[in-house]
Amino acid sequence: MKLWDKGFSTDKKIDHFTVGNDRELDLHLAKYDVIASQAHAKMLGKIGLLTDEETSDLVKELDAIAETIEKGEFTIEDSFEDMHSKIEYVLTEKLGDTGKKIHTARSRNDQVLVAMHLYLKNELTEIKSGTKELFDLLLELAEKYKDVLLPGYTHLQIAMPSSFGLWLSAYAESLIDDLYFVDAAYKVADQNPLGSAAGYGSSFPIDRSFTTKEMGFETLKYNVVAAQMGRGKVEKATAFGMANIAATLSKLAMDICLYMSQNFNFLSFPDELTTGSSIMPHKKNPDVFELVRGKCNKLQSIPNQLTLVINNLPSGYHRDLQLVKEIIVPAIQDMKACLEILTFSLKEMKVNKGILEDPKYDYLFSVDTLNELVQSGMPFRDAYKKMGMEIQEGTFTPKRDIHHTHEGSLGNLCLEEIKGKMDKIS
Repeated sequence: MKLWDKGFSTDKKIDHFTVGNDRELDLHLAKYDVIASQAHAKMLGKIGLLTDEETSDLVKELDAIAETIEKGEFTIEDSFEDMHSKIEYVLTEKLGDTGKKIHTARSRNDQVLVAMHLYLKNELTEIKSGTKELFDLLLELAEKYKDVLLPGYTHLQIAMPSSFGLWLSAYAESLIDDLYFVDAAYKVADQNPLGSAAGYGSSFPIDRSFTTKEMGFETLKYNVVAAQMGRGKVEKATAFGMANIAATLSKLAMDICLYMSQNFNFLSFPDELTTGSSIMPHKKNPDVFELVRGKCNKLQSIPNQLTLVINNLPSGYHRDLQLVKEIIVPAIQDMKACLEILTFSLKEMKVNKGILEDPKYDYLFSVDTLNELVQSGMPFRDAYKKMGMEIQEGTFTPKRDIHHTHEGSLGNLCLEEIKGKMDKIS
């Protein structure tokens, strides 16, 4: 069944190429097509295009379809082009002519749009929740290990003292910046495009404000052409939000891979969270974190992929836009999986509490030793030269009892202040 069926069939090869994997992807979106269809049916009843009985029957049958979706029993067979045609078929099978009326005053174009907006609102909320859960864990671990020092690096060279508290809370605060982009994407998605039909509105006297309120949107996408032009754009906004989180997670995963290596030996994980080698019995590989790194690097390419699909398309609908679905839906699943596995794994992290006892880290303390000379009255440039000479001659003695007090330093992590920033957006 095709919603655009005019009584003749297309070549099977054309069908296969144009439908692609829409049926599989639509299983993620079907729930939201039902929600939008219920709002649409109620609106048609409100303006007199459906009787009260027809409206009630449609809403009831849509509830039944929603239940099959919730149970995982909803399927889209090859005889149907997509979720829209399957849902309309079920309604027609159950209700006859009443089922055929559900498509009055809408197009498959605004059906896809509104389902995607509803889907993205829900997924962005879940991504934000998963990010907040990871944030909370990072702050908890930062507090737990705030006094355990580790080397800080610039250019991958030993630089200055850091701490697990400073390292972990850095990633926590970075996630706050990422959620600003997620919130922006949510704001774009929180606009109702239903009623734009094929992109030019309808001659039926529909009530778009009613469906906006019924579906829980903050506002309308008022201009019907702008609503249609939003397809691809809302997905791209979502992709930018995810790409920012992915950049943070990828960097964190890379740090963990380094810190787990025998050359660093800063932290470790239980055997059940690592993998081995087929020929090297001593190996404990950080496969989980390498895959997080790889998946998150892929996620950072998604905005560009979407750009290449939608770039330079003129206004109005084009079939190219179908392809954005197969980019954004799997990306969302990967994003959620990366957040979940990192939170799961980091709970089991074990830190090395004696890292800086190794003499090779003595030079980490050169800056603090230099600063002590400055505080005792020596000009900075003279103190710098003195320290450089001692290091060159091998007479440097590190000052290990460091004392950092300013906001955001390893002696004053400002964890409550960072938490307060997150509370304002979560």
